[in-house]
Amino acid sequence: MSYPPTALSLPLPCVQGSPDWQRVDFISDVHLEEREASTFDAWVHYMDHTPADALFILGDLFEVWIGDDTTDKFAAQCTAVLQRTVQRLPVYFMCGNRDFLVGTGLLRTTGMHGLSDPCVLALGEQRLLLSHGDSLCLDDVDYMTFRAEVRQPAWQQAFLARPLSERQAVARALRTQSETRKHSHTDYADVDAHAARTWLHAAQCQTLIHGHTHRPAQHDLGEHLQRWVLSDWHANTMPARLEVLSWLQHEVHSATQGLRRWPLHQALAP
Repeated sequence: MSYPPTALSLPLPCVQGSPDWQRVDFISDVHLEEREASTFDAWVHYMDHTPADALFILGDLFEVWIGDDTTDKFAAQCTAVLQRTVQRLPVYFMCGNRDFLVGTGLLRTTGMHGLSDPCVLALGEQRLLLSHGDSLCLDDVDYMTFRAEVRQPAWQQAFLARPLSERQAVARALRTQSETRKHSHTDYADVDAHAARTWLHAAQCQTLIHGHTHRPAQHDLGEHLQRWVLSDWHANTMPARLEVLSWLQHEVHSATQGLRRWPLHQALAP
């Protein structure tokens, strides 16, 4: 395992939020792909109109990413949206299990800030622990073994050295595998609660925010600890799954310490 819960490298990287930030948005698991045009359109609308002062993308923005040298037209469209958004507000990006090959090339091209997984976001006196979440799904043994392999620099260098056509073939196979999983209604493994508490204690945080599991919810972990699970995005489901989690400075003293989950149309309301 790349990130066993007892082996965090401390101190964790920390992003210091600006005192001027009144609203910070968190999204993940948008799984952008050309075939899902409605979800892409919803994401573009959100990126162009969010009133947030900062945006944190916590993994799996893309359904698959085969390297920053991709010549795919759809990837270029996504890149243009990110470039446009960065002109209005800072955007922070964390790799997920689908787009872990996003590298410094895309970050430089778009102007996004890269995030380590996990990391801490400090907003005033409040500290939030951010992760994609996949490294805490300890019961998914097969995936954890796979993750440990593909997160090795040597594996990534070898894969990225392969011709683009070969990597595109791998991407098509991954999409087929993903569709098979959706149609079989296979459940995603959930985050291990003990591991999450271990991380929170080590990071000196009370709140963990993550995606990956496609189970949007707020969980009480006991010991005054909590975890918030971000929504995946699917515009074509009934009802649509298009949710944003926001931190609102004026609500920091509420029971949820400023965090609010809301559907996209409300998140974009003036």
